[in-house]
Amino acid sequence: MIFEEIADFAAALPAQGALAGLDLGTKTIGVAVSDTSRRVASPLTTIRRRKFTLDAEALLALVAERAIVGLVLGLPRNMDGSEGPRAQSTRAFARNLARLVDLPITFWDERLSTVAAERALLEADASRRRRGEVIDHVAAGYILQGALDRLAHLHRERAGGE
Repeated sequence: MIFEEIADFAAALPAQGALAGLDLGTKTIGVAVSDTSRRVASPLTTIRRRKFTLDAEALLALVAERAIVGLVLGLPRNMDGSEGPRAQSTRAFARNLARLVDLPITFWDERLSTVAAERALLEADASRRRRGEVIDHVAAGYILQGALDRLAHLHRERAGGE
């Protein structure tokens, strides 16, 4: 099931369990996963895209292997907040994926996630080749961490503390 609002996504999740964050590109899918308490996102891998059925098969294998309980897809909005063709493509991917997996799915604004990932890799003195190999799943880590931070904030609000 696809949730537009992160609060609705949070309500659909079990109390514990890892989430996966996806950075959908035209050629690759960056994948990051969280710990089961949903505090820390870790870049995991990059899937080279072929066609949807093969991409979904690879993703679903990771979901099963890691006991993932929810998916966060980076939504590539334009800088003015509007949605263009890439965002529409991400939404179509989510709809197709939702037909194959019974997990809550939501979107997270991914503006500047690749820029942040690139900056972090430059600061870590990663070579150009290494940056090219890991940029997508590092960006997925930024996307997922943003969603995890928001989920933690929502949890604190519900618990009555701030």
